[in-house]
Amino acid sequence: MSGWNGNIAKISLPTPFAVGDVNVYIVKGDALTLIDAGVKTKEAWEVFQFQLAQLGMAVEDIDQVVLTHHHPDHVGFLEWLPDQLHILGHAYCVPWLKRDTEFFKRHDQFYFDRFQESGVEGDVQRYLDNMKSALKFASHRPLTQTLKEGEFIPGLNEWKVLETPGHAQSHLSFYRESDACLIAGDHILATISSNPLLEPPLGEKEPRPKPQLQYNHSLKKLLEYPIQLAYTGHGNEVFKVHDLVNRRIERQHSRALQVKRMIAEKPMTTFEICRTLFPAVYQKEIGLTISETTAQLDYLLSIEQAECQVNDQVMYFSAK
Repeated sequence: MSGWNGNIAKISLPTPFAVGDVNVYIVKGDALTLIDAGVKTKEAWEVFQFQLAQLGMAVEDIDQVVLTHHHPDHVGFLEWLPDQLHILGHAYCVPWLKRDTEFFKRHDQFYFDRFQESGVEGDVQRYLDNMKSALKFASHRPLTQTLKEGEFIPGLNEWKVLETPGHAQSHLSFYRESDACLIAGDHILATISSNPLLEPPLGEKEPRPKPQLQYNHSLKKLLEYPIQLAYTGHGNEVFKVHDLVNRRIERQHSRALQVKRMIAEKPMTTFEICRTLFPAVYQKEIGLTISETTAQLDYLLSIEQAECQVNDQVMYFSAK
């Protein structure tokens, strides 16, 4: 915990994930607001309550929770917070917090289709089960209000909502013009790149989102704002935001060209590329690694540096 910086206090909480601690924020305003809700573990909940007490507050003092996105390490203890709290976030959070039978049916079908077209080999059902295992650290609790681009957070009326999809389809960032401050969630992180994750579209008949292209667009959106400080979902604050954005875009382009060199030798499936890029972890982290591989291929197709042919429902990529 770093204490108060003006009317914002950062609280860092442990997670069971490789990314390490997650940051949540208490923001003072007309409504005392918690930005994100950690992960659903006893340890994180106890650390949260202790650090709140260090700030002279208790859980009961919080008026509302605003979510940057729906991932388990950001929504975890929503259901342990008092019933009267308002929960605000992007409309995409709704099915992930509800997680009914229809949700899981659509979830599994979406990823099954992605694995099939990617040429994934192995125990696909085990891969699907592994991908859902992190949901035990999330919460079941509905939103009370949705937020979208250009609105201001109720009770924090200086903070403008920016839709920044890419890392998550639900991702929101929040900008305060008076001091050029951004609450960035996982949109930008100081020392690691945010992984643009493959996720189902919100509408059942909508096309598959292309998270890398969304993410690059969302990064470039930050260049339109004179941001001086960004509070992040993991790790330290970012001060030179525009420099970081440009580095991230350049680095992603370089990674994509690495993939182009691979497919210049022979046509390859997404899964073949994935195994080459991530030989040590692809089986354990199939969702992350297929997402990352698909991201680079989507990007190469968008800049006309690759082409795709479908054979027996499997996509094969070659350099153009």
